[in-house]
Amino acid sequence: MPGIGTTTEKTLWSQGCTTWDIYLSDPASWSVGSADRQLVLDMLQWSTEALEKRDHRFFSEALGLRDSWRAWPEFQDRMLYLDIETDGGNLGASITMVGLYDGDDFTCLVKGVDLERFPEHMETCGMIVTFFGAGFDVPMLKKAFPAVPFNQIHLDLCPAFKNLGIKGGLKKIEKQLGIWRGDDTDGLTGMDAIRLWRMHQLGNEEALRVLIAYNKEDVVNMKALAQIAYDRLKRAALGEAGLSSLDTP
Repeated sequence: MPGIGTTTEKTLWSQGCTTWDIYLSDPASWSVGSADRQLVLDMLQWSTEALEKRDHRFFSEALGLRDSWRAWPEFQDRMLYLDIETDGGNLGASITMVGLYDGDDFTCLVKGVDLERFPEHMETCGMIVTFFGAGFDVPMLKKAFPAVPFNQIHLDLCPAFKNLGIKGGLKKIEKQLGIWRGDDTDGLTGMDAIRLWRMHQLGNEEALRVLIAYNKEDVVNMKALAQIAYDRLKRAALGEAGLSSLDTP
Protein backbone atom coordinates (compact mmCIF):
# COMPACT_ATOMS: atom_id res chain seq x y z
CA MET A 1 0.00 0.00 0.00
CA PRO A 2 1.84 3.14 -1.18
CA GLY A 3 2.36 5.59 1.66
CA ILE A 4 1.44 3.09 4.37
CA GLY A 5 4.25 1.39 6.24
CA THR A 6 4.37 -0.64 9.43
CA THR A 7 3.99 2.46 11.63
CA THR A 8 0.74 3.56 9.96
CA GLU A 9 -0.45 -0.03 9.90
CA LYS A 10 -0.01 -0.29 13.67
CA THR A 11 -1.74 3.07 14.09
CA LEU A 12 -4.74 1.72 12.18
CA TRP A 13 -4.83 -1.36 14.40
CA SER A 14 -4.67 0.78 17.55
CA GLN A 15 -7.62 2.81 16.26
CA GLY A 16 -9.65 -0.39 16.01
CA CYS A 17 -9.30 -0.74 12.25
CA THR A 18 -8.08 -4.33 12.21
CA THR A 19 -9.04 -5.28 8.64
CA TRP A 20 -9.32 -3.46 5.34
CA ASP A 21 -13.02 -4.36 5.24
CA ILE A 22 -13.50 -2.30 8.39
CA TYR A 23 -11.58 0.54 6.77
CA LEU A 24 -13.73 0.42 3.65
CA SER A 25 -16.93 0.55 5.70
CA ASP A 26 -16.10 4.16 6.70
CA PRO A 27 -12.79 5.40 5.21
CA ALA A 28 -13.13 8.90 6.65
CA SER A 29 -13.02 7.54 10.22
CA TRP A 30 -9.49 6.21 10.02
CA SER A 31 -6.17 8.02 9.82
CA VAL A 32 -3.75 6.85 7.13
CA GLY A 33 -1.06 9.38 7.94
CA SER A 34 0.35 11.15 4.91
CA ALA A 35 -0.92 8.54 2.44
CA ASP A 36 -3.17 9.69 -0.40
CA ARG A 37 -6.67 8.60 0.66
CA GLN A 38 -7.92 8.16 -2.89
CA LEU A 39 -4.88 6.07 -3.79
CA VAL A 40 -5.52 3.90 -0.73
CA LEU A 41 -9.10 3.32 -1.85
CA ASP A 42 -7.99 2.56 -5.40
CA MET A 43 -5.32 0.14 -4.20
CA LEU A 44 -7.80 -1.66 -1.96
CA GLN A 45 -10.14 -2.13 -4.90
CA TRP A 46 -7.33 -3.40 -7.12
CA SER A 47 -6.05 -5.65 -4.35
CA THR A 48 -9.48 -7.19 -3.77
CA GLU A 49 -9.91 -7.84 -7.48
CA ALA A 50 -6.38 -9.28 -7.76
CA LEU A 51 -7.01 -11.69 -4.89
CA GLU A 52 -10.30 -12.84 -6.40
CA LYS A 53 -8.53 -13.46 -9.72
CA ARG A 54 -5.52 -15.08 -7.98
CA ASP A 55 -3.30 -12.54 -9.73
CA HIS A 56 0.03 -13.27 -8.09
CA ARG A 57 1.81 -10.60 -10.14
CA PHE A 58 -0.06 -7.82 -8.34
CA PHE A 59 1.05 -9.06 -4.92
CA SER A 60 4.57 -9.90 -6.03
CA GLU A 61 5.08 -6.27 -6.97
CA ALA A 62 3.10 -4.76 -4.09
CA LEU A 63 4.60 -6.87 -1.29
CA GLY A 64 8.13 -7.29 -2.56
CA LEU A 65 10.57 -9.76 -1.02
CA ARG A 66 10.37 -8.31 2.49
CA ASP A 67 6.61 -8.68 3.00
CA SER A 68 5.95 -11.68 0.74
CA TRP A 69 5.37 -13.85 3.84
CA ARG A 70 1.97 -12.16 4.25
CA ALA A 71 0.68 -13.88 1.10
CA TRP A 72 1.81 -17.35 2.12
CA PRO A 73 -1.58 -18.63 3.42
CA GLU A 74 -3.49 -17.32 0.40
CA PHE A 75 -1.48 -19.06 -2.33
CA GLN A 76 -1.12 -22.58 -0.90
CA ASP A 77 -2.89 -24.03 -3.92
CA ARG A 78 -0.45 -22.44 -6.39
CA MET A 79 2.81 -22.77 -4.48
CA LEU A 80 6.10 -24.48 -5.24
CA TYR A 81 8.91 -25.03 -2.76
CA LEU A 82 11.99 -24.93 -4.97
CA ASP A 83 15.67 -25.82 -4.73
CA ILE A 84 18.36 -26.44 -7.33
CA GLU A 85 21.58 -28.43 -7.36
CA THR A 86 24.55 -27.59 -9.58
CA ASP A 87 27.83 -29.05 -10.76
CA GLY A 88 29.71 -26.19 -9.08
CA GLY A 89 29.58 -23.73 -11.96
CA ASN A 90 27.73 -20.42 -12.10
CA LEU A 91 26.10 -20.69 -15.53
CA GLY A 92 22.59 -21.85 -16.32
CA ALA A 93 24.01 -25.02 -17.85
CA SER A 94 25.51 -25.83 -14.45
CA ILE A 95 22.10 -26.75 -13.01
CA THR A 96 21.96 -30.50 -12.54
CA MET A 97 18.66 -30.84 -10.71
CA VAL A 98 15.57 -28.85 -9.75
CA GLY A 99 13.48 -30.08 -6.85
CA LEU A 100 9.85 -28.95 -6.73
CA TYR A 101 7.31 -29.61 -3.97
CA ASP A 102 3.73 -28.39 -4.12
CA GLY A 103 2.93 -29.26 -0.53
CA ASP A 104 1.80 -32.77 -1.43
CA ASP A 105 3.94 -34.16 -4.23
CA PHE A 106 7.68 -33.96 -4.93
CA THR A 107 9.08 -33.72 -8.44
CA CYS A 108 12.76 -33.90 -9.27
CA LEU A 109 13.84 -32.69 -12.70
CA VAL A 110 17.25 -34.08 -13.66
CA LYS A 111 19.68 -32.78 -16.27
CA GLY A 112 19.75 -35.09 -19.26
CA VAL A 113 16.38 -36.61 -18.33
CA ASP A 114 13.61 -34.05 -17.92
CA LEU A 115 15.15 -30.79 -16.71
CA GLU A 116 13.88 -29.01 -19.82
CA ARG A 117 10.32 -29.46 -18.51
CA PHE A 118 10.90 -26.90 -15.75
CA PRO A 119 8.96 -24.12 -17.57
CA GLU A 120 5.84 -26.32 -17.61
CA HIS A 121 5.83 -26.49 -13.83
CA MET A 122 6.05 -22.72 -13.52
CA GLU A 123 3.07 -21.99 -15.77
CA THR A 124 0.47 -22.23 -12.98
CA CYS A 125 2.73 -21.31 -10.06
CA GLY A 126 1.75 -18.18 -8.16
CA MET A 127 4.27 -18.30 -5.32
CA ILE A 128 7.67 -19.88 -4.78
CA VAL A 129 9.42 -20.61 -1.49
CA THR A 130 13.20 -20.94 -1.44
CA PHE A 131 16.15 -20.66 0.90
CA PHE A 132 18.52 -17.97 -0.39
CA GLY A 133 16.76 -18.36 -3.71
CA ALA A 134 16.82 -14.64 -4.44
CA GLY A 135 20.60 -14.72 -4.32
CA PHE A 136 21.28 -18.10 -5.95
CA ASP A 137 18.51 -20.36 -7.27
CA VAL A 138 16.43 -17.80 -9.15
CA PRO A 139 19.38 -16.03 -10.85
CA MET A 140 20.69 -19.42 -11.98
CA LEU A 141 17.28 -20.47 -13.28
CA LYS A 142 16.88 -17.18 -15.14
CA LYS A 143 20.14 -17.93 -16.97
CA ALA A 144 19.01 -21.45 -17.82
CA PHE A 145 15.42 -20.54 -18.75
CA PRO A 146 15.38 -16.92 -19.95
CA ALA A 147 11.88 -17.28 -21.41
CA VAL A 148 10.31 -18.12 -18.04
CA PRO A 149 8.69 -15.04 -16.43
CA PHE A 150 9.82 -15.17 -12.79
CA ASN A 151 7.00 -12.93 -11.59
CA GLN A 152 5.75 -15.12 -8.77
CA ILE A 153 5.46 -13.99 -5.17
CA HIS A 154 8.76 -15.09 -3.64
CA LEU A 155 9.18 -16.06 0.00
CA ASP A 156 12.91 -16.42 0.58
CA LEU A 157 13.30 -18.11 3.96
CA CYS A 158 16.90 -16.99 4.41
CA PRO A 159 16.16 -13.25 4.93
CA ALA A 160 12.83 -14.12 6.56
CA PHE A 161 14.59 -15.99 9.36
CA LYS A 162 17.28 -13.33 9.60
CA ASN A 163 14.52 -10.83 10.32
CA LEU A 164 13.56 -13.11 13.21
CA GLY A 165 17.13 -13.21 14.53
CA ILE A 166 17.71 -16.77 13.28
CA LYS A 167 20.84 -16.96 11.16
CA GLY A 168 22.73 -19.71 9.36
CA GLY A 169 22.30 -22.08 6.48
CA LEU A 170 19.27 -24.24 5.79
CA LYS A 171 20.55 -27.32 7.61
CA LYS A 172 21.64 -25.35 10.67
CA ILE A 173 18.25 -23.66 10.96
CA GLU A 174 16.44 -26.98 10.49
CA LYS A 175 18.26 -28.46 13.48
CA GLN A 176 17.66 -25.34 15.58
CA LEU A 177 13.95 -25.77 14.94
CA GLY A 178 13.87 -29.53 15.51
CA ILE A 179 13.65 -30.69 11.89
CA TRP A 180 15.80 -33.75 11.21
CA ARG A 181 16.97 -35.51 8.06
CA GLY A 182 17.30 -39.18 7.12
CA ASP A 183 20.41 -41.16 7.94
CA ASP A 184 21.61 -41.25 4.32
CA THR A 185 21.41 -37.47 3.87
CA ASP A 186 22.07 -36.06 7.33
CA GLY A 187 25.23 -33.97 7.29
CA LEU A 188 25.42 -33.63 3.51
CA THR A 189 26.20 -30.17 2.13
CA GLY A 190 26.16 -28.40 -1.21
CA MET A 191 29.70 -29.62 -1.85
CA ASP A 192 28.52 -33.18 -1.31
CA ALA A 193 25.77 -32.56 -3.86
CA ILE A 194 28.42 -31.59 -6.43
CA ARG A 195 30.45 -34.68 -5.56
CA LEU A 196 27.40 -36.95 -5.82
CA TRP A 197 26.55 -35.56 -9.26
CA ARG A 198 30.07 -36.19 -10.49
CA MET A 199 29.88 -39.76 -9.16
CA HIS A 200 26.59 -40.20 -11.01
CA GLN A 201 28.24 -38.95 -14.21
CA LEU A 202 30.78 -41.74 -13.79
CA GLY A 203 27.97 -44.30 -13.66
CA ASN A 204 27.19 -44.52 -9.95
CA GLU A 205 23.39 -44.76 -9.81
CA GLU A 206 23.36 -44.95 -6.01
CA ALA A 207 24.93 -41.50 -5.95
CA LEU A 208 21.98 -40.18 -7.97
CA ARG A 209 19.51 -41.78 -5.58
CA VAL A 210 21.16 -40.13 -2.58
CA LEU A 211 21.35 -36.79 -4.39
CA ILE A 212 17.63 -36.89 -5.20
CA ALA A 213 16.86 -37.80 -1.57
CA TYR A 214 19.01 -34.87 -0.42
CA ASN A 215 17.22 -32.48 -2.77
CA LYS A 216 13.82 -33.81 -1.70
CA GLU A 217 14.51 -33.09 1.95
CA ASP A 218 15.60 -29.56 1.04
CA VAL A 219 12.24 -28.70 -0.52
CA VAL A 220 9.92 -30.80 1.64
CA ASN A 221 11.39 -29.35 4.84
CA MET A 222 10.78 -25.85 3.51
CA LYS A 223 7.03 -26.28 4.03
CA ALA A 224 7.47 -26.72 7.79
CA LEU A 225 10.01 -23.91 7.87
CA ALA A 226 7.67 -21.58 5.96
CA GLN A 227 4.90 -22.28 8.47
CA ILE A 228 7.24 -21.46 11.35
CA ALA A 229 8.51 -18.31 9.65
CA TYR A 230 4.98 -17.12 8.85
CA ASP A 231 3.70 -17.75 12.38
CA ARG A 232 6.65 -15.99 13.99
CA LEU A 233 6.70 -13.03 11.61
CA LYS A 234 2.99 -12.49 12.10
CA ARG A 235 3.32 -12.84 15.87
CA ALA A 236 6.22 -10.37 15.85
CA ALA A 237 4.20 -7.83 13.87
CA LEU A 238 1.19 -8.17 16.14
CA GLY A 239 3.31 -8.20 19.27
CA GLU A 240 4.88 -4.90 18.36
CA ALA A 241 1.38 -3.48 18.03
CA GLY A 242 0.35 -4.83 21.43
CA LEU A 243 -2.14 -7.25 19.88
CA SER A 244 -2.45 -10.97 20.54
CA SER A 245 -4.71 -12.08 17.72
CA LEU A 246 -5.56 -10.42 14.45
CA ASP A 247 -6.02 -11.10 10.77
CA THR A 248 -3.33 -8.86 9.31
CA PRO A 249 -4.89 -6.26 6.98
